[in-house]
Amino acid sequence: MTAARPSADLDRIYRAEYGRCVATLVRLLGDVNLAEEAVQDAFAAAVEKWDTLPPNPGGWIVTTARNRAVDRLRRESTREARHAQALLLHQRDEPQEVGPVRDDQLRLIFTCCHPALAPDARTALTLRLLGGLEVPEIARAYLVPEATVAQRIVRAKKKIRDAGIPYRVPAAEELPDRLPPVLTVLYLMFNEGYAATTGPLIRTDLCAEAIRLARELAALMPDEPEVLGLLALLLLTEARRPARLGATGELVLLPDQDRSLWNRALIAEGHELVRRCLRRNRPGPYQLQAAINAVHTDGAATDWRQVLALYDRLQALVPTPVVALNRAVAVAEVHGPAVALATLEGVELPGYHLLPATRADLLARLGRGAEAVAAYDEAIALAGTETERVFLRGRRARLGLP
Repeated sequence: MTAARPSADLDRIYRAEYGRCVATLVRLLGDVNLAEEAVQDAFAAAVEKWDTLPPNPGGWIVTTARNRAVDRLRRESTREARHAQALLLHQRDEPQEVGPVRDDQLRLIFTCCHPALAPDARTALTLRLLGGLEVPEIARAYLVPEATVAQRIVRAKKKIRDAGIPYRVPAAEELPDRLPPVLTVLYLMFNEGYAATTGPLIRTDLCAEAIRLARELAALMPDEPEVLGLLALLLLTEARRPARLGATGELVLLPDQDRSLWNRALIAEGHELVRRCLRRNRPGPYQLQAAINAVHTDGAATDWRQVLALYDRLQALVPTPVVALNRAVAVAEVHGPAVALATLEGVELPGYHLLPATRADLLARLGRGAEAVAAYDEAIALAGTETERVFLRGRRARLGLP
């Protein structure tokens, strides 16, 4: 990287490689906190030393991070530090390619999602270590103070260390009980990539990593319907990504997307996975969401009655405000905006811009312009990305009201 080259190169590499590097260092060090600090030190060194990009940036980061960890351990005199130093020196001749080191990140996910950790801490820690998200990004994504997120991450790392939580994929008999939080964090990782809470609307690196890890999980547990359901959901959502933004970067809603841009190979794979789930007849939340997306990607137009029927089943399983909000969109298409607006009475999602945005759209369709403007203003104030704000301002402007 030359001095005149923008820092976006390093930022891109950080986004793409951070989770892999941390996972590899955790395997080498056996210490989550030390691994993360060493990787951060290595990226800081890259800022100083990279005049041109090395052939394998991730490998450079891992090698440098390991060396920094050895230096740090040499300065410490505890028995644990000497043991870790000896282990690292013994591993010095191992290949340092970061690439597809099988299961490193999957092992780290299971570590982060250990039942000894609180659910909110699992999510925050996984997004930090594997997604490379900074504390402010995680805080904005989950509408909590930054200090709260930071405390959750610190407590989770301490719990992993103090409880001796192992860095491994659980044994086969443990997998079913350990699976739900792992599915949750992969789902959240993909969502943060597909609809980022800050910065660019789409982070393709997070989407790709969530799909890769979901594939690894499906290979590990090929008979688990919810694993297949999650993978199908991610594939069918990712298939629509090329049409999600217009030629000038504007947001394009599903009904207006150019379906010729959709990835047909991913759609075919996702549909086959959904059919495999249906044959098992053990519907779960991820399978139902995948089925909804299968309907959206089947043919030239969406069968909204079928979508609504699937949302009815999903709401019966997981009666959350987000499901209610998404169901309202289907209700509007089948029964009209007035009925849909009534279903949103009492739904609360503090800080979530899509709730007032949906209400604004329904109010506009009902001719209640002043109320729609107020709802759009609320949504614009809450939206986390400029792409979303521009889209919402455009919808508001169509009303022709001040």
